[in-house]
Amino acid sequence: MTDPHAESIAFREALLKSEHLRIRIVLGAILAAFLLRTIRGISLGRGTENFISWLMMFGLLGLFVIFEFLMLRAVNRAIEGARLLPNWMWLSSILLESLLPALAVAFLSSESIDPSYRPLANPAALAFFVFISLSTLRLNPTFCRLSGLAAAVSYLAAAIYLGWRPSLSGGTSLLSPERAVFGYATALIIAGFAAAVVAGEIRKQVDAALREAEMRRQVDHLKHDLEVARSIQQSLLPREVPEIEGFEIAGWNQPADQTGGDYYDWQLLPDGKVLVVLADVTGHGIGPALLASVCRAYARANFRMGNGLLDAMEQLNAALAEDIGEGRFVTFVAAVCTPGNSRVELLSAGHGPLFLYVLNEDFFEEMGAQGLPLGIAARMVSEPPQVLELNRGDLLVLATAGFFEWANAQGELFGPKRLEEVIRTSKEKQPREIISDLYQATIAFSDGTKQQDDLTAVIIKRT
Repeated sequence: MTDPHAESIAFREALLKSEHLRIRIVLGAILAAFLLRTIRGISLGRGTENFISWLMMFGLLGLFVIFEFLMLRAVNRAIEGARLLPNWMWLSSILLESLLPALAVAFLSSESIDPSYRPLANPAALAFFVFISLSTLRLNPTFCRLSGLAAAVSYLAAAIYLGWRPSLSGGTSLLSPERAVFGYATALIIAGFAAAVVAGEIRKQVDAALREAEMRRQVDHLKHDLEVARSIQQSLLPREVPEIEGFEIAGWNQPADQTGGDYYDWQLLPDGKVLVVLADVTGHGIGPALLASVCRAYARANFRMGNGLLDAMEQLNAALAEDIGEGRFVTFVAAVCTPGNSRVELLSAGHGPLFLYVLNEDFFEEMGAQGLPLGIAARMVSEPPQVLELNRGDLLVLATAGFFEWANAQGELFGPKRLEEVIRTSKEKQPREIISDLYQATIAFSDGTKQQDDLTAVIIKRT
């Protein structure tokens, strides 16, 4: 009899509310039956038999109404306390509700009717079917079957009390009271089992609806958390463009989900130089977003010490290697710009290709990484930083793989060559306008396919 859904708070509440509704319907049906009996009694006159019958009905229904009100109170308390009713209360309700029509059949039948026909001629017997049909609101097929069995047993007991005796002899008609009463009891059992089927289906629907509502609640909660995470991550991106004598810089980021594993940043170093970084954590979503935030914090702390680009990168790698789990890594590129100087120091840990556009020669140079991605090993293996000489109009383009690997409907990738074409076409524009043109070209090429990876780009232009 233990309810398998007893641990589900939502189902427990739905079950109790359904029982609350059932009791209210029962009380309404009892009140309607009593009023109908009273009106009928008034129309028949003030006979002694009529008054005694009405008085007995009043007492019987009065006791039953008291019980139902006590049940209703217990249900209300269970709802407030978020607990289920004990099994004995469910069983007592089933038994007493089966007993009420039986008592009416046994004691409120007219004496003018032959005793063998009284169980069949009393309209109170129809109340059995009312209680059985309402038992479906208990959402428990076992309770429905018990209601049918209890109704059949109590009905047969009332019939025996009135003098009915079963007859299985072959010569007795099926319509005779000896067999009709037994058939009536069989119909009550069948009604109980039919109600059990209905209750089982209702239970499934309620359970499915509750699971869907819970899933929606969890999805809404997750969306809210992701929006908060997105706002926090976006707030970590630079809000203002750094002013560097001889350079123009712009950065842009758009994650594939609410959060992403890419980020860009710039930082004023103690010696007056400006550090520009771009990083790409493997994957996208909430996990890589957290690692990107950790990487940003470590990078700012290590580069602020002013120990040089390679030393700072080695310390950053050591810190990340302790935190990043197996199978994850960070591609990281850092560029140091010196105000008033054409030289840019560049070091890439697994991030590439990087692009240098030389304006005077209308030439693109694709550069690879000097070292392995961060977090793969505790000790970083890398070549020394690369020093670039940027003349007026030259562009250093740092971009993540989301641009190159965005495929159109035919499965063709955007690729580095199309990126170069966009840069060459927009070379006279400011960096932020070049990035905008690059994004628009990628969108046009994708032809409506969904963005699968984060997009991040940084452009450094020599002025």
